[in-house]
Amino acid sequence: MSPNKGISNGFRVSRTLAGPAAKGAGQAPPNPKATAEHPPGVVPPASKKNEVAFDLGKDVKLEMVLIPAGEFKMGSLDSDQQAYPDEKPQHRVRITKPFYLGKYLVTQEQWQAVMGGNPSQFKGLRKPVDSVSWDDCQKFLDKLNAKFATRPGKFRLPSEAQWEYACRAESTTRHYFGDDWSKFGEYGWYRENSRERTRPVGQKKPNAWGLYDMHGNVWEWCADWWDERDGYYAHSPTDDPPGPATGWRRALRGGSWGDRTNYCRSASRIGQNPMGFYNGLGLRVCRVLADK
Repeated sequence: MSPNKGISNGFRVSRTLAGPAAKGAGQAPPNPKATAEHPPGVVPPASKKNEVAFDLGKDVKLEMVLIPAGEFKMGSLDSDQQAYPDEKPQHRVRITKPFYLGKYLVTQEQWQAVMGGNPSQFKGLRKPVDSVSWDDCQKFLDKLNAKFATRPGKFRLPSEAQWEYACRAESTTRHYFGDDWSKFGEYGWYRENSRERTRPVGQKKPNAWGLYDMHGNVWEWCADWWDERDGYYAHSPTDDPPGPATGWRRALRGGSWGDRTNYCRSASRIGQNPMGFYNGLGLRVCRVLADK
């Protein structure tokens, strides 16, 4: 990647530096069940007992996974010279309440069921919706909340902290499957295997909490403002950090079909104008639980 270029295919997303993959180094306890398939720092897949589904009509379901409360180390180690400055310093974060997160990226059939149209360039009902701005996502969420207004809880975009916590799923490695880049094709769609387009969701292996496509396919909008130089990570609150109070770019996570693996790491983050859209931007829905 060239400087200031967060996404390939000729689309620019603000970023100061580029380079080899950073080492996303959370510090969850070692996994006692480590095997060749699930090396140290990676936990085995979860069961389906904590999943729920919302009926969007016409047999279209929005499946979500319950993410437990807990804590992790967010960002990359200061000693990691390959990590980007906006991923530092690594800091302890506590997610104080469980929440639901989409098992898959929001698909085109789900978007169409809620919005009545499909803005995607790469058409396919089971492909992730693409070419949506942060502002478009808010309209989608408003309609989704209106549809399920009688049920406790609220749909929203995940915070960056929620997203990285859920992506890592207690892993301590660059990607949720480990540090072996040669295995990336088993878990995500990126520039080497995507054939320059999005791919249907759920075709790659999930993380330990049952979430698919957390690495690659489309970048995922988060709720937070994105800061590159203000050092939010250095003074971030420990409990449920909401991101900077103001800004002019919104945060994106996960990488896309057009990126190399270094942009698809658990700690990698970029920013984009909330009105911006193109064929590498999508979303994953979060649902916060109602207070008892």
